[in-house]
Amino acid sequence: MKLASLSDGRCGTAQIWNSAPQLAQILPITASSLVPAGARVVIIAPHPGDEVLACGGLLQLLSTLEHPLQLISITDGSASHPGSNIWPASRLSVVRPQESVEALRRLGMPLHSLKWIRGGFCDTALAAREVQLSQFIARYLQPGDAVFSTWRNDGNADHDAVGRASAKACSLVGAQLHELPIWAWHWPAREGAIIPWQRARKVRLDSWSVARKLHAVHAYASQLAGDPEIGLAPMLAQVLLERMREPYEIVLS
Repeated sequence: MKLASLSDGRCGTAQIWNSAPQLAQILPITASSLVPAGARVVIIAPHPGDEVLACGGLLQLLSTLEHPLQLISITDGSASHPGSNIWPASRLSVVRPQESVEALRRLGMPLHSLKWIRGGFCDTALAAREVQLSQFIARYLQPGDAVFSTWRNDGNADHDAVGRASAKACSLVGAQLHELPIWAWHWPAREGAIIPWQRARKVRLDSWSVARKLHAVHAYASQLAGDPEIGLAPMLAQVLLERMREPYEIVLS
């Protein structure tokens, strides 16, 4: 999870998707229609926590349908607090995976059967290793997998690189790729035309699923705490937490 705070000038309270007239016209889709019966579900998260931010509600739905689940965490997220003595990389590399375990537990994920792959790639430097990244992802995919990854035009370098690498890996293996926007919600200056509305589908969530997702994201204590000593605001900006209250998630298929 590498998200800008409101204070760094790159994000704002305006949410281009919320104000877009196309949002109301997105066709709904059920989890059972999105993923064929018996298919394995693979979630690819650039940083710990992206799996909850992008599809914490969908994960709950797919879990109840008893799909085999595999999570691939590309990095350990240890570069989220650059220059911090409170949250140095050595501490974050241990804490953030632990936070993911707790978040998945709060979502009700079957941790006993969840296959979890940790990539060990360098946080904030994925674009430079995109070829190796696509090869790594392809190694853990199977034909017919339903793969969920960050959108290749999300607006964050790591997210975009993982999206592109996932697309290539799925093409090589014969898996079905679904892309998930995270940053795109919080870039008011972006052109609405960039968003491929014709590919968008809306997964509706009930109030319990939304509440569980919010509870899960609060497991990321390191991302809710900045470092006042160096003027570093929390990585999880309030506007992002507010967006997570929406009773749906958007999938680009």
